[in-house]
Amino acid sequence: MSKNPESPIEPFKRALANAARSLAESPDLEIVYSGEGPQLVGNRAVLPHPPRDLNPAEAARIRGLADQMALRISHHDAAAHAKGRPASAEGAPVYDALEQTRIEAIGANALGGVRENLKAVHEAAWAKRTFNPVEAAANPPVAEVLGLMVRERLTGVAPPAAAQPLVDLFKKDIESRAGADLDKLAEVIDDQKAFAKLARTILRDLSMGDDLSDAPDQPDQQEEEGEDGESETSEEGDEGEGEGQTPQQSSMDENEATHSESEDADSQMMQAEDDPNAEDTDEPPEMGEGEQPARPEMKGDAKVPTYKVFSTAHDEVVAAEELCDPEELTRLRAYLDQQLASLSSVVSRLANKLQRKLMAQQNRTWSFDLEEGILDTARLTRVITDPTASLAFKEEDDTEFRDTVVTILIDNSGSMRGRPIMVAAVCADILARTLERCGVKTEILGFTTRAWKGGSSREDWLKAGKPAQPGRLNDLRHIIYKAADAPWRRARRNLGLMMREGLLKENIDGEALMWAHQRMLGRPEARRILMVISDGAPVDDSTLSVNSGHYLERHLRDVIAEIEGKSPVQLIAIGIGHDVTRYYRRAVTIVDVEQLAGAIVDQLAELFDEEIRKVTRKSASILPPPPSTQGPQGPARRSTFKEVRRAVA
Repeated sequence: MSKNPESPIEPFKRALANAARSLAESPDLEIVYSGEGPQLVGNRAVLPHPPRDLNPAEAARIRGLADQMALRISHHDAAAHAKGRPASAEGAPVYDALEQTRIEAIGANALGGVRENLKAVHEAAWAKRTFNPVEAAANPPVAEVLGLMVRERLTGVAPPAAAQPLVDLFKKDIESRAGADLDKLAEVIDDQKAFAKLARTILRDLSMGDDLSDAPDQPDQQEEEGEDGESETSEEGDEGEGEGQTPQQSSMDENEATHSESEDADSQMMQAEDDPNAEDTDEPPEMGEGEQPARPEMKGDAKVPTYKVFSTAHDEVVAAEELCDPEELTRLRAYLDQQLASLSSVVSRLANKLQRKLMAQQNRTWSFDLEEGILDTARLTRVITDPTASLAFKEEDDTEFRDTVVTILIDNSGSMRGRPIMVAAVCADILARTLERCGVKTEILGFTTRAWKGGSSREDWLKAGKPAQPGRLNDLRHIIYKAADAPWRRARRNLGLMMREGLLKENIDGEALMWAHQRMLGRPEARRILMVISDGAPVDDSTLSVNSGHYLERHLRDVIAEIEGKSPVQLIAIGIGHDVTRYYRRAVTIVDVEQLAGAIVDQLAELFDEEIRKVTRKSASILPPPPSTQGPQGPARRSTFKEVRRAVA
């Protein structure tokens, strides 16, 4: 008999991996199972762990998640998608949703099994959500609605029952404005470029494409202009003075790119960054000749071009445990605990204050003198002395509070290294533990860049002839230290990664905020709180050296205004030695990093205090029903008056 019998779900995992590789047409596709799934990073698909008692519905859902990733690998060109993607906060999610729907429709139309698996994914996702007409009208989820409508057009599969009311709310308006162009999508489903062009037309139909033009459809002309006017373009790019803006450039093949001698230094630096054997460092490289400083003075409010991204091909969203081996994570966590032993007790005491606030929300009230329920021991003598007095029961009334999720987004820039990042890590750790005890799910995220001064994105820009005003010109690295559904004990070690030498580089706050906000919108909780911890304005040498000095900061302001004005997510910020009150409506600035723990707790406690006051006012305005209307619908432990009197007798 084997000492290690195979788990019952292992055959399912093997079959799923083989099917995904076949659908992706990629025998090298790596399938792993983790609590952080689902996500697709390069050629690595991360899926949620199948439960030991795998039922057909859950099996179909997990197969559907794998099918989504496999279809994306085989039918999606990331560079072509990024080339035509709008930069607006409204248009970009719609554009992404249409492309995802196209990818899934190709697989659903080709294979009936894939169709059923994808249907199971959507059904399960929407079953966890609740439809709120008031919230939907205030913040229309156009991307989701349009994705469901296009999915029905391309595959004939109706929206999930839970999503149908939401679709019905907006369908008439969308059909009247973009119905004709939506009907054309089925004709170009197999042509990503033509589909993207039609998607941009639909955005214009819906008045969400003000920043779009027909320029992205003319890449050849742009490349020729970049070659012919290389000298002039390079000068404009290095000085960062022009207000004009060119379309986003896709990555070019090595044999198509030419390099001048003046570009060799930059190229060598980028190659060193990508070299796994190169020494990683927290220190930024020297500025190149003619490039601007990273933190320019903010002067005036002159209009700047719409925010753009030169390339997203090298961006990554990665789980913390994927950036270093388990042994190193354990060592880094031990180092973090050792350095912050004294501070942990201080933060813990402050966290207890928050816990008391949260536990106070779980207070319950009792209704007395009822005909049935739980026997009120204070009225027990009445049952004996006066058998005709029947009002001797009580019943516990739960106070309804919205379930909550909190995301802590931590700036992982180089300026945070040392004590600031240590304090941020331990505060996030203790808060996650505290909130978990109170039933509040917590997510901990970090943001930085993969390289100093641009990385692979800058290399692509150099190969493309240095087009002027390229937009964001660095490779993003967004890190998941703890997912909202992951227990604290499993993610605790990941926070030690912040202590790793070479991790902290530059910070592009606007896109990090969009990323964290988008993750929160996908959560089923009714209340969502996003807390940002940062010590400075957005800084990326590569981007600011070839764009306006206001570029990243203006984008951050636009994103904040969009979230605070239209999103159901509550946004708060804490600035460490940096005035963030000029960006965020709800914010606090601390001078000393030792104040961070108290600031975090105070900000969260204030939000929960507001919730308590709202619910208290709501409860006070609703009179309880009279005892005569209380039917025998309570839990099994409730007893009737006659039953108790018989027992006493």
